[in-house]
Amino acid sequence: MTTQRDKAAAFRQLHAGPRLLVLPNAWDVASAKVIAAAGAPAIATSSAGVAFVLGFPDGERISRDEMLGMVRRIAAAVEVPVSADVEAGYGATADAAARTARAVLEAGAVGMNLEDAEGGELLPVDLHVERIRAARSAATSFGVPVVINGRTDAFADRKLTPDARVEEAIRRANAYLAAGADCAFVPFVTQPEDIARLAREIRGPINILAKPGSPPLSELERLGVRRVSVGSAIALAAYGLARRAARELLDSGTYQAMTDAIPFAEMQQLLR
Repeated sequence: MTTQRDKAAAFRQLHAGPRLLVLPNAWDVASAKVIAAAGAPAIATSSAGVAFVLGFPDGERISRDEMLGMVRRIAAAVEVPVSADVEAGYGATADAAARTARAVLEAGAVGMNLEDAEGGELLPVDLHVERIRAARSAATSFGVPVVINGRTDAFADRKLTPDARVEEAIRRANAYLAAGADCAFVPFVTQPEDIARLAREIRGPINILAKPGSPPLSELERLGVRRVSVGSAIALAAYGLARRAARELLDSGTYQAMTDAIPFAEMQQLLR
């Protein structure tokens, strides 16, 4: 893969199988290098992870430029396709989504998550449809067929009953796919029966957010899931290890938590 268009085509093809597309999420160049070296066919960024490493909480507290500055560094550092998590697009308008899509491509990424909630509230379906169409149009004008992961936060809406969340997720995901999204991202769903129904009734590939307690990848693949990502989970695990190592060092003066580390020489080699 030598061109951005080649990477976009390769990334799109990964959603068609034959195996489940697994995307460990990176949050900086070093984590992206480690994940690529582990054999990931593509890398997705974690918006929360990028925000954390730059000193922000999650939830669009970071600016578009700061988020995409890290995406640019990651995309330049690895050979595999990179998909950028750009939260809700940094503005609840079609124009903001178009500007963000173009900025994603200018940063060297070939995919983007675009979520349908802002400030904890679901946006109107018609508005998010317009946003996806605008992002698709911007990518067409740029000349790179960006892979749009149309995210719905229906499962985070506590005003809906559990059954209504499933119905709303299906309704929204199908509307986003019809508007030009390539994949439907439904985070926060964990029950196998709900996942199986989403896979049956959503008319395109679906992305599930996995975490400890989620069904294993083999089960998700059997249920019909095409793409799995883990969001900020790896970043949080790394920070958890840092906390454990610091507490051990300060409390007992020992170093056991540091033993499962990448050797210094290997890290040097990865970053050359």
